[in-house]
Amino acid sequence: MSIRNSESWQKADSRMTEEGGPGAKFVPFASPLISDDEIAEVVDTLKSGWLTTGPKVQRFEKEFAQFVGSKYAIAVSSCTAALHLALVATGIGPGDEVITTPFTFVATANVILHVGAKPIFVDIRPDTFNIDVEKISAVITPKTRAIIPVHYAGQPCEMDEIMEIATKHKLLVIEDAAHAIAAEYKGRKVGTIGDVTCFSFYATKNLMTGEGGMVTTNHAELAEKIRILSLHGMSKDAWKRYTATGSWYYEVLSPGYKYNMTDIQASLGIHQLQKLEIFQKRREEIVKAYNQAFAGLDAVVPPFVQPGVKHAWHLYVIKIVPERLKIDRNRFIEALKEEGVGTSVHFIPVHLHPYYREKFGFKRGDFPRAEEAYDRVISLPLYPKMSDEDVGHVIEAVRKVATRYKK
Repeated sequence: MSIRNSESWQKADSRMTEEGGPGAKFVPFASPLISDDEIAEVVDTLKSGWLTTGPKVQRFEKEFAQFVGSKYAIAVSSCTAALHLALVATGIGPGDEVITTPFTFVATANVILHVGAKPIFVDIRPDTFNIDVEKISAVITPKTRAIIPVHYAGQPCEMDEIMEIATKHKLLVIEDAAHAIAAEYKGRKVGTIGDVTCFSFYATKNLMTGEGGMVTTNHAELAEKIRILSLHGMSKDAWKRYTATGSWYYEVLSPGYKYNMTDIQASLGIHQLQKLEIFQKRREEIVKAYNQAFAGLDAVVPPFVQPGVKHAWHLYVIKIVPERLKIDRNRFIEALKEEGVGTSVHFIPVHLHPYYREKFGFKRGDFPRAEEAYDRVISLPLYPKMSDEDVGHVIEAVRKVATRYKK
């Protein structure tokens, strides 16, 4: 049964009115799908009196590990926290270099700076917008300690090649899978390939807990370090000190962080995970409709999917062709908004942000493919709460704008 026909989810209607335009249809860029299941679980948590890290976090971790196929899963407060913990736990610090892409949310690079290391950017492929594996080896130095591939929009990077490079140079691979829950690479789920994988459960993600994240790994010692660091560096199962079986006594083994997930967040995650397969099917239905509708537009390029992967479809990113339009990307976005469609841009390349320009001397032209993508991409609404009417409205708006401003 498709989500739009499920009675329990029809209560959360995605049809909204644009502010300032009574009755006008506006499809927002994103909107979470929360049903009575999540609400009842949160209420149960509130009534239980256990609000912070507790039994429901443990349950969520166990079920998430089973879903991904990893030996260990540690729930944390965000994907940013997950990435930071992965770097700290693996001993990356001052003087080290970490290779990643500039075409990502700035958190990917920020956490590298947080541990005192230096981000080394590698430009992207022009089709998938993922890191160009053919350019990685050229930037490896004796200071290089790790690679952070980012699975852009939910499409896995070329992990065989990345793991081969990492093995050759004895580097760690920390996957930024903020977009890639449920993605697969050559039959393997993202979350089981690199040394560590970091997921996001932010409000717009395929599985959401409002704020939150998860670390997965198959390395027992690394998992234990991350778990301890995530809660002030306190000894194992410190959260149990308030249970009937716990003890007030704990020891701080390392100066850790306040990165733990709460049972309130896990209450959402437990049921979101149970519905993830259905959510993904609805995303795929919308993607198929978009692909068919935009195939004949000269000025709009639908997303490219490489063979051998299962795309998670966190984002549906079109690329406009300015040479075939009378307007640029920014004006295209404004025109879509005027037609009642909310959009976003993923991403402003990290090296173009003022801090990174000033600290490292980056400038336009340093990573031309990332810059070209940034100038041309638009992320359209894509979420299971969308009705068929919503999808049709987005399609009509894109086609209308692309046709109206065609050269």
